[in-house]
Amino acid sequence: MTTLKLKPGAATPPKAPGKPPVRRADPAKRSRSTVPEYIAKASTARDVEAGPGPEKERKARPGAAPHQVAGKLPAKPAKSPVSASQEDRKQDGRPRQFDDRDTPRRGGKQRDGFESGEFNQDRKTNPKFSPKPVPSQPELPRLSKRMAELGLCSRREADEFIANGWVKVNGEVVDVLGTRVAPDAKIEVSKEAHQHQAETVTILLHKPVGYVSGQAEDGYEPAVVLVHPDNQWKEDPSQTVFKRGHLRGLAPAGRLDIDSTGLLVLTQDGRVARRLIGEDSTVEKEYLVRVTGTLSEEGLRKLNHGLSLDGVKLKPAKVSWQNEDQLRFVLREGRKRQIRRMCELVGLTVVGLKRVRIGSVTLGKLPVGMWRYLRPGERF
Repeated sequence: MTTLKLKPGAATPPKAPGKPPVRRADPAKRSRSTVPEYIAKASTARDVEAGPGPEKERKARPGAAPHQVAGKLPAKPAKSPVSASQEDRKQDGRPRQFDDRDTPRRGGKQRDGFESGEFNQDRKTNPKFSPKPVPSQPELPRLSKRMAELGLCSRREADEFIANGWVKVNGEVVDVLGTRVAPDAKIEVSKEAHQHQAETVTILLHKPVGYVSGQAEDGYEPAVVLVHPDNQWKEDPSQTVFKRGHLRGLAPAGRLDIDSTGLLVLTQDGRVARRLIGEDSTVEKEYLVRVTGTLSEEGLRKLNHGLSLDGVKLKPAKVSWQNEDQLRFVLREGRKRQIRRMCELVGLTVVGLKRVRIGSVTLGKLPVGMWRYLRPGERF
């Protein structure tokens, strides 16, 4: 082995670009392509014993292996048995295609013999797509909606009654939600449902300024926090004893602005909520509104009928002077901040607003911040 000595400071010659150097074979080591000597001797001995066969002997080539000179190649290993699926796959040199299903949109490589097919994306003609479920008799109303229209309960309560098996349609119990019924079907509610409704309560609260009707917002508490035994009116004519269960599911039936005061209804009864705030509600709500500014006769006429909010024409109202600085409003709808926005359209500014009546239920002598139960015979 020759050792090269480099002079100090001599730069190492850069490697030539291209393929990496090939390692030379050591002649002292056996080549992997040649047959070992003991195997070649054994093969030659077998050939001599068997004698020359019908096959033509191959001519010896310079450098040929001993077993090649003998004229025979070593026997190849036996092939492993091929399964029927593999034979099917090898018939035409490509994977077998299934005729009983549509070709998938993705999968396989063309180099593996995969041939992409046209995927039928039409849900109407391709049987691989299951049709969307179509409601039976879609022109008929749902049972829960029909019960709410008849005033039996709210939709939420109707679903609960149906799930509990408390509803009969034409004499048969119906306990499947979403069932559709004919408009003239006879609907009956069991005694258990009536008993459940009798346990619900409705509370009348004189909401003060600074409380919101619904859930808390902007740091202001909801009006329902005022409903506790300490705030129950001592002169409550219902004589109902407060229970913690009366707060469960208690929700406001209508809104009253944070800057407004007066009668607010909180109820567990879905029938009451539907009557007061349903889409087809016609219950009157009376307000006393203190205003500043000048109101003309034309402005008063517009307050009664002729104004629009957000591009929607308002229903007719009853507006009149209660005293020199207070107006009396009677409405049959409840848009957000409706009275304040109506007054702004005619040049007035609202400085005080109080709701004193909802339907036939009045605020009466109920003090501010106090509440009472709705009497059994009291109706809106």
